[in-house]
Amino acid sequence: MDLGLKDRVYVVTGATRGLGNAAARELVADGAKVVITGRDEKNVADAAAALGPNAIGVAVDNADPEAAGRLIAAAREHFGGFHGVFVSVGGPPPGFVAATSDEQWQAAFESVFLGAVRLARAAAAELEAGGVIGFVLSGSVHEPIPGLTISNGLRPGLAGFAKSLSDELGPRGIRVVGLLPGRIDTDRVRELDALSADPEATRVAAESRIPLRRYGTPEEFGRAAAFLLSPAASYVTGVMLSVDGGARHGF
Repeated sequence: MDLGLKDRVYVVTGATRGLGNAAARELVADGAKVVITGRDEKNVADAAAALGPNAIGVAVDNADPEAAGRLIAAAREHFGGFHGVFVSVGGPPPGFVAATSDEQWQAAFESVFLGAVRLARAAAAELEAGGVIGFVLSGSVHEPIPGLTISNGLRPGLAGFAKSLSDELGPRGIRVVGLLPGRIDTDRVRELDALSADPEATRVAAESRIPLRRYGTPEEFGRAAAFLLSPAASYVTGVMLSVDGGARHGF
């Protein structure tokens, strides 16, 4: 199926590795052009080079209030358009309630929540009908994940913001979508597994609770993202799509 991505231009944040990078790869593979971001200049440059001529990298922090304007301007300057943004940011530090500090909460709020809100607001002001705003969220939107207290606090709120935004932007023909990854085999998930006394046993136990009995691949997540961001999904908005191998058992 032709997703209609040829020559469409997207900003993808947090795309030097992990889920953001997986989404950027699939977008480019289907003909889109991307502006990718990350905080480290060399990592951003290397990731953009690996994606080829239809990608450029801009080193920014999602928490920077000026980031959104810079990224949209870069999309227009380098590729002559702007059709959507996909907001991905590295997960906040793990920890239980008593082990998380005010400073950790504040830093995570600035990058995970407020940074995403700023990017979405800036994109909404610039997009025309057919544009799309996407968020990488988490299965914690529906059910808290043990040991990820900060993420459990912030992701559901961001999902609520995304849902409200979809109602506000719908009359303008702009879509808003969220993806809720489960156990996708990324560096982040492997790092979380490694916090246990027996990472391999932790993975086996986690896979036993997933109906497909395995972790997902970044490519599988990236393809789901590319579809939702594409014109092929033109009548899909306000949804929170679980990409988790069936781990969420509710409707």
